[in-house]
Amino acid sequence: MIRILLADDHAIIRDGLRQIFAETGDLQVAGEAASGHEVLARVREADWDILLLDLSMPGKSGLELIKQIKTEKPRLPILVLSMHEPEQYAQRALRAGAAGYLNKDSDAPQLIEVVRKVARGGVFVGPEVAEQMARGLMPDAERLPHSLLSDREFQVFRLIAGGIAITDIARQLSLSVKTVSTHKTRIMQKMNLANHTELVRYALDHRLLD
Repeated sequence: MIRILLADDHAIIRDGLRQIFAETGDLQVAGEAASGHEVLARVREADWDILLLDLSMPGKSGLELIKQIKTEKPRLPILVLSMHEPEQYAQRALRAGAAGYLNKDSDAPQLIEVVRKVARGGVFVGPEVAEQMARGLMPDAERLPHSLLSDREFQVFRLIAGGIAITDIARQLSLSVKTVSTHKTRIMQKMNLANHTELVRYALDHRLLD
């Protein structure tokens, strides 16, 4: 039996996934978490065969969670199941230590197949992510400006592009307004953007918003 730790802050999503896995003979949701802090607590209290993780968890961001969990439990396979398009977070999640990235639009048979594969030590990336990674390995490949951002900067970038005010971003990420403003300045410099309008246009052109 493959014991799954299911981490998603929406109860209706957890209920649906639990039902999907209950219809298999080898997959069992043996634990659940609704926040980043709960995920860490569950990971520390027991051994799991796989962590099925939503990136948008309250309390601690998904990428930070992945890095911390892989430090504490390096052998725990992590499969990200996210609403975000692969172009937004897949490569960052894999670099952080995830073994796979699957969009929530995927159908149940694919989800079941991927969970089994990752739990048994395999990895999974969709065709879009595989193409991105292959292009990045080419000798003459040019990195897109947003790929130069740190994970935190990319998180702030998406929130700013999504129309969230600096003060609200600070509150959401538990940062000071000054820190968020500093991140914004670095983002503009790294991406060579002149103003807020260019930042939003870039995010839209590169499908970096939900």
